[in-house]
Amino acid sequence: MQRLKYVILKKGVDLKKIAVLVSGRGSNLQAIIDNIESGYIKDAVIALVVSDVEDAYALTRAEKHGIKAVHVNPDSFDSRETYEKHILELLHEVKADLVLLAGYMRVIGSVLLDAYYGRMINIHPALLPAFQGLHAQEQAFNYGVKVSGCTVHFVDSGVDTGPIILERCVLVLEDDTPDSLADRILIEEHQIYSEAIKLFIEERLVIEGRKVRIKSL
Repeated sequence: MQRLKYVILKKGVDLKKIAVLVSGRGSNLQAIIDNIESGYIKDAVIALVVSDVEDAYALTRAEKHGIKAVHVNPDSFDSRETYEKHILELLHEVKADLVLLAGYMRVIGSVLLDAYYGRMINIHPALLPAFQGLHAQEQAFNYGVKVSGCTVHFVDSGVDTGPIILERCVLVLEDDTPDSLADRILIEEHQIYSEAIKLFIEERLVIEGRKVRIKSL
C-alpha cells in the first residue's frame, strides 16, 4: 500500500530513472529502495536491476518491489565488450539516467564507461584512495588503521579510482574483528550512498578534475 501511495504522489513528475548493477545479496540496493519509497530520495525511480550472478538475492529484493530484475550471464558472451553492449541495450531500453554499482563484482569496461561517465556511481567499503579492490575492510583491519569507513565515487577506468563524492569515517575499535568492522561500515554505506544519489538527482554534483564540487541549494 505504501508503494502504491508513493507512485500516485509521483504521477506526472519527471522522474530520473536509476539502474543498479549487482552481484550479491543487495543490502545497499534495499537501502536505496527504502529511501526512494520513503521520499528521502525524491523524483527518482529504480527502473532496472541487473545481476551477473543468477541466484543473487538482490534480484529477489528488486522483484519484491515490482522492479524489473534481469540476470545477464557474462559467460554467454564472447568478450567483455559484447557483454557490456547487451547491458547497455538494457539501460537504453529503460532510458537510465544514472547507473549505480551496488556490490557489482566486475570491472567496468569502456563500453559502459563511455556511455555513462559522470552518470555512474560506486560505493567502496574503505576510505579511498586507501585499500582499493576486494576485501577492503579486511585490508584496513590487517593494516592496523585506527579509522576506516566508506567512499562514494564516480566510476572511471580504474578500480576504485574515480572522483570522490562523499566519505564517512568509522572508528576501528580495540575488540573489532574484520567482520564486526565490516558490519559497522555497512551501516554507514546504507546512509551515505543514498545521500550521494540524492545530490545527483538534485543536480548538485560537479566534477572538476579529481574533485567533485557539491553545489548549495
